[in-house]
Amino acid sequence: MKEQGNLSRRERQIMDVIYELEEATAAQVLERLPNPPGYSAVRALLRVLEEKGHLNHKIDGPRYVFIPTLPREEARQTALRHLLDTFFDGSTEKVVAALLDISEEKLSDEDYQRLSQIIANARKEGR
Repeated sequence: MKEQGNLSRRERQIMDVIYELEEATAAQVLERLPNPPGYSAVRALLRVLEEKGHLNHKIDGPRYVFIPTLPREEARQTALRHLLDTFFDGSTEKVVAALLDISEEKLSDEDYQRLSQIIANARKEGR
């Protein structure tokens, strides 16, 4: 499984764009990057991401269309695992507490019920 932790900030930004669009050309990535570098730099970074195993490409006429090698959900799980291990000592409790602390929206009774059901299901499954 590919580690998202081995990506530079710019590589993560590119992956975010591609996951958002599901597939993208270099021009589409360039349009959506904050403070974008030149087109050649984006192409080079896409090649690096392909060499690292994060992207594949297909040819559409004269363009390369880049596609993530991991489904979004699997990449999300990998990124969360890295975050959990790196910043929260592997503690799910600490992550949930931090999320509740930084949440700017007030959770409704329905939100609390859904979260309670998720926790109950995880307990039944032995997680």
